[in-house]
Formats: sequence, C-alpha cells, structure tokens
Amino acid sequence: METISTINSLDTVWVLLAAMLVFFMQPGFAMVEAGFTRSKNSANILMKNFVDFMVGTILFWFIGFSLMHNGDANFAGHIRPFDLSFCDDTNIPKEAWLIFQTVFCATAATIVSGGMAERTKFSMYVIISIIISTVIYPIEGHWAWGGGWLSQIGFHDFAGSAVVHACGGVIALAGAIILGPRVGKYTKSGRSVAIPGHNLTLGALGVFILWFGWFGFNPGSQLAASGPENATAISHVFVTTNMAAACGGVITMILTWIMFGKPSLSLVCNGILAGLVGITAGCDVVSIAGSAVIGTVCGAAMTLSVSFLDSKLHIDDPVGAVSVHGVGGILGTVMTGLFAVDGGVLYGGGWHLFGIECLGILCIVAWAFILGFGILKLLDVFFGIRVEKRVEEEGLDIYEHGETAYNS
Repeated sequence: METISTINSLDTVWVLLAAMLVFFMQPGFAMVEAGFTRSKNSANILMKNFVDFMVGTILFWFIGFSLMHNGDANFAGHIRPFDLSFCDDTNIPKEAWLIFQTVFCATAATIVSGGMAERTKFSMYVIISIIISTVIYPIEGHWAWGGGWLSQIGFHDFAGSAVVHACGGVIALAGAIILGPRVGKYTKSGRSVAIPGHNLTLGALGVFILWFGWFGFNPGSQLAASGPENATAISHVFVTTNMAAACGGVITMILTWIMFGKPSLSLVCNGILAGLVGITAGCDVVSIAGSAVIGTVCGAAMTLSVSFLDSKLHIDDPVGAVSVHGVGGILGTVMTGLFAVDGGVLYGGGWHLFGIECLGILCIVAWAFILGFGILKLLDVFFGIRVEKRVEEEGLDIYEHGETAYNS
C-alpha cells in the first residue's frame, strides 16, 4: 500500500481529471479518422480505435507499465506482471499513475490506425496494436520517462511529442509503406487522385475534441495541482498548448489559400493538430511567443509534408498521420532545444540541450520505425496484412465486421 501521508488529494483529482480528458481524445481520433476516410470503412475505423484502448488497457497493466517505469536501468524497466507496488512513494495513488499512463499508451497506438486505414486486415492491426502497447512504446518511454538513459542525460519531452506522437507517426509511416497505396489512389502515370473523406463535419468535430482533450494531455503531465508553483505551471502549459494549436491552424489556412486558391478545411484541421503535437514536448519550458513559433513551423511543415509524401513519394496516408504526428513530433522535440527559456539555443543556453533533443528524437524514431517496419513486414510475409482487392473496393465494414456504420 502507498504511504498515505505522501498522497495529495488535489493532485490526485487533477491527474484523474486529466486522464479523463486524454481518454476523451480516443473518440476524437475516431471521428477524425472516420470522417477523413470513406463511409464504407467507418465501422472498421471505429472498431480499431476501441481495440487500441481495450487492448492497451489490459496489456499495459500486464506488462507495459512495469517495463516502462520499474527501475532506472538504461534500456528497460524490470518486468513485474500486474504489479504496481514499485510506484508506491508518489504524490498520487499508484492506480492514478497507472490510468494516466494507460491513456497515453493508447494514444500512441491509435495514431497508427489512420496511416494504415482502408486497406489493413483487422486481425493484423490487432497484432501490431498489441506489440506497440507491450514492447515498442514502453521501452522507448522508459528511456525518456522511466529513468532510462535519455532521462539520465537530460532529454526533455514534457508530454510526448517524441515518446507518443513521433513514435506512433513513424510506425504509421512503416505501415503505409508496406501496405502500399489504396486502389485508385494513383494513375498509371503516377498522378495522385484525391479520395475525399465522407464526412468533414465529423472530422472537424474530432479535431475540436482532440484540442479539448489536449488540455489534459499537456497540463496533466505536471502530475500535480497543489500549491502556487504547480498552479502557475499548469496555467502556462494551457496557454502555450492553445497558442500553438491556433498558430498551426492559421498558417495552414494561409498556405493552402496561397497554394490552392482556397483555404482547405481538412488541412487546417491537421494544421491545428500539428501545432498541438509540436508544442507537447516543450509546452512547460518555452514562452508564449516560442509556442506560437513552434505551432507555426509545425503547421507549415505538415502542409508541405502531406504534399511531398503524396505527390513525390507516393506514400498514401489517408488522414495525414505521418505528417501530423511524425513530422510534428520530430520538429517539436528539436525546437524545444531552441526555444526552451532555460537552456535553449536562442536564450543563450548553448547547444547542449539542442544536441540532446536531436539525439533523443533520432533514437526514438529509429527504434519505433525499425521495429514497426520489421514486425509489419514479417506479418505481411507470413500472413499478408492487406485485404483483398474486392474487400477494399466494396468496403472493410461488411467483410471484416459483418455490419456497416450507415444503414438506410
């Protein structure tokens, strides 16, 4: 049992409230992915988002939590299945710490769903979700947050631009590469053909939900609310988080207006998310002005990345998961080394923190991509991860789940 005298009631309530907000991001992701894809695959999208949280909850409790947080070994924590006793000396109960970390794990897994949408066998997706929750995410999470080697050298990722978003984004990239583009996405000459999502209203609602949920994702990572210092820190993180989201959306609106002659709602939605992803690493250590720059850069980079991946590399990412979470997560982590008020390059701190941030994101991205690609490739070789052409053309809902999301 915890040492009761160390537990703070206000801190506990705040962390549990933040966990609820982060959990509410799951329907946000579901609405974005379903809205940005075709109606014939909506039930499949929704089912995968449920699976990410259901499977993640059970397996993260079983093995992932201890692998991530038990001990300060360089590579990974000590595995203690179903055991929470190693975290009994904190300001919140061990169960509160578990559920807060669980919702983060589920977020990392669900990012992958969008990049692999509309052509992945459901059974194969369940397997990759399991591996993310039990191996890929907990080990790199231990490096940065569990006392591992990155935390020991001063790597800073306050709420997961690298640990959560870049990890999920590059696994989504691996999946999109192995799967190949959707049927009809590119002509024989290589020209990209737009495949519009079936419901932008649903997608936009999902973005509003995610924006709202991010006020648990980032401020909740303070893990305390009692006392003036924590209250000030939480308030600052709220403002930097919101500012980056707004700037990411505005720059995307401007760029798409210039590039296409009209401002694109779907890309603005992703620009908002890119700003949120980017600020997640340094939301506690950058100024409000710094957060505005980070959001602007991530929104602009996302816009250019979507076009580059689609038209130049022919990587089909139906919802922009790679550009939002992968590119945004990488840039946000690196820019923390530039804009951190204490230690950042632009504030006279030299290149030490910047170098650590670059090393950290490089290693996390390499770990997630190499393992994700290798596992998905093995699954593809032995079982095939892509559905048959007829299933893809007629829709995964009926063939994979025996029901549809829309019935007349």
